[in-house]
Amino acid sequence: MSHTYQHLGVFSDWVQAAREQQPLFPAAAPGRETQQRVREVLGFSNRSETPRGVQIEQRWQRDGVSGEEVSWSVGYGPRTHAFVLKPTEATQPLPGIVALFDHGGFKFYGKEKIVDGPADPPPVLVEYHERLYGGRAYANVLAQAGFVVLVPDVFLWGSRKFPFEAMPDPVRDVSATLLKASPPAETTPAEIAQYNIAAYHHEHWISKYCNVLGTSLAGMVSYEDRVATNYLLSRADVIPDRIGCIGLSGGGGRAALLNATHDHIGATAIVGLMSTYEGLLDHNMSHTWIIFPFGWARHGDWPDLAACRAPSPLLVQYDLDDELFTGQGMRDADARLKAHYASVGNPQAYVGQFYPGPHKFDREMQTAAFAWFKQTIQ
Repeated sequence: MSHTYQHLGVFSDWVQAAREQQPLFPAAAPGRETQQRVREVLGFSNRSETPRGVQIEQRWQRDGVSGEEVSWSVGYGPRTHAFVLKPTEATQPLPGIVALFDHGGFKFYGKEKIVDGPADPPPVLVEYHERLYGGRAYANVLAQAGFVVLVPDVFLWGSRKFPFEAMPDPVRDVSATLLKASPPAETTPAEIAQYNIAAYHHEHWISKYCNVLGTSLAGMVSYEDRVATNYLLSRADVIPDRIGCIGLSGGGGRAALLNATHDHIGATAIVGLMSTYEGLLDHNMSHTWIIFPFGWARHGDWPDLAACRAPSPLLVQYDLDDELFTGQGMRDADARLKAHYASVGNPQAYVGQFYPGPHKFDREMQTAAFAWFKQTIQ
């Protein structure tokens, strides 16, 4: 008797029928073949990945950190804006880290979600930092630790977001209805709340456009993150062979994709976004399209994509009470990652850390991740 999935009901046997069509989530071994397959599946991998028309928008200093806001074009849409942070006293080139903000159902802001920029953050971001990041903008702390930290906006977020008025009428209508039914907290301006609701539903429309245009949301985001990484590599204050990336949640998905598709990433930290696809079935399929590249399940599992550049150092931090994943899905992913790194003769290059509590990247986890980067690329 086949398993019954509450999400599928009378269509529960669809899962077995899909397995009979072809293997699902087969093990994809680390190496060039898998890396190339990832790029083929993602799409949007055959154009220049050089930032165009780079400009410095402003500079500032605060709390021992020197900051820059820079911008560039990726060749379509509005200019990408990014923050660059480094220790104020730095006089020599430093290792670089691309810090990738989360999804969070919050697209009104991008880079500001993990950076204290030239101005104090508004209350909505203060609350956001409290809930997910231990009450602080972790990119600033990472810069204080001795890194040049790049935090770029990306497709659909911040400076790269779609204007509300450009979204289809059904998306805007449903956002107005939902906002009226459930008013936002006092710390969240109505404009931001409505935009974030609309952007959540708009992502499904954009994912369809991606499919029609031969790519995926994962492919678009990964492409733009590679362009950002190439900007970081071009800076004279960065040591080009010591580059890492890190992100929580959707940012962890971005980190996995960036590591899989950019050969200059020397160390990757994925926080709160690791599970087998099997572990998602019937549990939580509300994740961003970033972790569902069209067709990848025919070739491998999510941990396989994350490990495809093994033995490149990889840290994965898991939240044991993460509402987005099952404990079994996370443990199975950890075992699969261990097996991949053992298969290339360097099991110690993968580190899996498990922490109590819900979906987050708190101060304890940050301290451990930053120490790991010091060991691997500093």
